[in-house]
Amino acid sequence: MLAFTQHNLGKLEDLFATLGYRVRYEKGSFRTGACVLQNTRVIVVNRFSNLEVRIQSLIQLLRDMEVDITLLDEKKIALYKMIKKEEVAR
Repeated sequence: MLAFTQHNLGKLEDLFATLGYRVRYEKGSFRTGACVLQNTRVIVVNRFSNLEVRIQSLIQLLRDMEVDITLLDEKKIALYKMIKKEEVAR
């Protein structure tokens, strides 16, 4: 389980950056904590969400998307596999 800390949020943001996505924090009227803008590589996270919701939202987006592992270094691959493994365990 990934702890809900600012450090782990930074790891997720870095992982998305490596995959070519920009993570932005803005106010919005969307119900989920985050969304991917259509046909772009921008992820918008509700800036009024607390840290736990931000992390859970990014994890859910990561689980739902196809990831090219060849772009990732060893540490990011380990983080990605841990997140995917948690999904299987649920």
